[in-house]
Amino acid sequence: MKKYVCTVCGYTYDPGYGDPDGGIDPDTPFEEIPEDWICPLCQAEKKDFEVIEE
Repeated sequence: MKKYVCTVCGYTYDPGYGDPDGGIDPDTPFEEIPEDWICPLCQAEKKDFEVIEE
């Protein structure tokens, strides 16, 4: 699965880990995260994330 980085603070969303504190289960693809989800570090919106090319 693709990882996504917050363009505001640099936080990386790793689908394998999810965001347990934000209610996102492990193995949840970024595309399936609700649109109102925010970055756990800086509270940026989901639209402020970009895919990491690996």
